[in-house]
Amino acid sequence: MKYLNDVLVMKRMGSRLTFNKVWKAVFLLATSFALLSLIVLLFRIFSQGIGYLNIDFLTNFASRIPAKAGIKAALIGSLWLMAVVAPVSIILGVSTAIYLEEYAKKNKINDFIRMNIANLAGVPSIVFGLLGLTIFVRMMDLGKSILAAGFTMSLLILPVIIVAAQEAIRAVPNEQREASYGMGATKWQTIVRVVLPAAIPGILTGSILALSRAIGETAPLVVIGIPVILQFLPTGLLDSFTALPMQIFDWAKRPQEEFQYVAAAGIVVLMTVLVLMNSIAVIIRNKFQKRY
Repeated sequence: MKYLNDVLVMKRMGSRLTFNKVWKAVFLLATSFALLSLIVLLFRIFSQGIGYLNIDFLTNFASRIPAKAGIKAALIGSLWLMAVVAPVSIILGVSTAIYLEEYAKKNKINDFIRMNIANLAGVPSIVFGLLGLTIFVRMMDLGKSILAAGFTMSLLILPVIIVAAQEAIRAVPNEQREASYGMGATKWQTIVRVVLPAAIPGILTGSILALSRAIGETAPLVVIGIPVILQFLPTGLLDSFTALPMQIFDWAKRPQEEFQYVAAAGIVVLMTVLVLMNSIAVIIRNKFQKRY
């Protein structure tokens, strides 16, 4: 009897080991496919665009001649755009998350609000473009300005930042809050000095992903009517501008083969901006992770 039980146990262990090996192979294959696709994409972009990456490309305005085409106006315009999107979306998003997690009561109305905020994160970007066109461009009469586009992009990424900030705040142990209250701190002091510092790594992670999406989105800008080619730089938030995705989109759809290489060079510049933005946020996040 004992021998039969040992045989059954060995068979079960063997089947489980085989099952684990199969799924390990599936996951390894999926990871390899994703990495291979990324390598092929990066190789094609850099091989096509490296010939156009020079100082003139960064300092010239857009042109109908590929050899003279530059990305100066689009690069500066994207930086202006992110200067509006980052503070507006992060301040509003984190503030909303703090209210929902720390102040709002647990009832059906607030649960309904939380559910709808989470659902908004999956709404297509073109819908936010239509919303921005209606509210900011026409009703508020901001026109095709940096401010109108910045507010529209802020609405686009706001749900993502709110959900990420909620999860980060929720992950802070209640013992830390209770210890702060026990030391005589008020609720606001506890949030500022205990909860937020501990939640910053998670908040920044969500903000990084959201801002990366915002700087690469094209559909809302197309709906608002942001121009593709500009021969001047914006000097204020109410000026017209163009952005890197718009410029790359315009080059990519042109029939001349040379513009495909120019578009690849623009993608390299966009990726570089994304890496720099993410690096700054990661450094800040790691600093707070070591401290808390």
